[in-house]
Amino acid sequence: MKQIKHTLAPHFYKTKVEAGCDEAGRGCLAGPVFASAVILPKSFYHPLLNDSKQLTESNRDHLRIIIEAEAISWSVQRVNPQMIDKINILNASFKAMHLAIKKLNTPPEHLIIDGNRFTAYPGIPHTCIIKGDTKYMAIAAASVLAKTHRDEYMKKLSHQFPQFHWDTNKGYPTLQHRQAVIQHGRCEHHRRTFTVRPQIDIFNKK
Repeated sequence: MKQIKHTLAPHFYKTKVEAGCDEAGRGCLAGPVFASAVILPKSFYHPLLNDSKQLTESNRDHLRIIIEAEAISWSVQRVNPQMIDKINILNASFKAMHLAIKKLNTPPEHLIIDGNRFTAYPGIPHTCIIKGDTKYMAIAAASVLAKTHRDEYMKKLSHQFPQFHWDTNKGYPTLQHRQAVIQHGRCEHHRRTFTVRPQIDIFNKK
């Protein structure tokens, strides 16, 4: 397993109990959006830890085991497609983060959020950090947990709906997935507010 030394900061505040938050699945056609909140020990370090999108699947799975074992507290929660359609994907992402924060066994004193927007969690101040999953370990850890838990969920769903190939595309809008939706129609796990046909036409013109 190749190890690349990262440059992530260990914390935003040195003295506060701090939870990093991130989501996975915002850009998908199908499946829930997942979010994670993670409180790491101040001394935590792992050379592989980075934004989950920059890691191989095997490295993400390896890190998941370590993070879940060594975190002071962690939580992963999801919001289903029906709720996504009702409140929109941005608000659904915030809702999933709120659910994850609520389930932490240790109450955080501060939240660091990946991105530039967030709906404030009652009683806990937060800081939004653009590309935070490439800057702070707790956010990177949250990105790993959200991604691995969501991928695991979509792989299980793929056994019931093999025509959509969720075992490989995880619900993301690949050409194969879009064509499958057009051929077979949507199922109950698809988000009704996400379109398919216009993007298919774009792919076909390339």
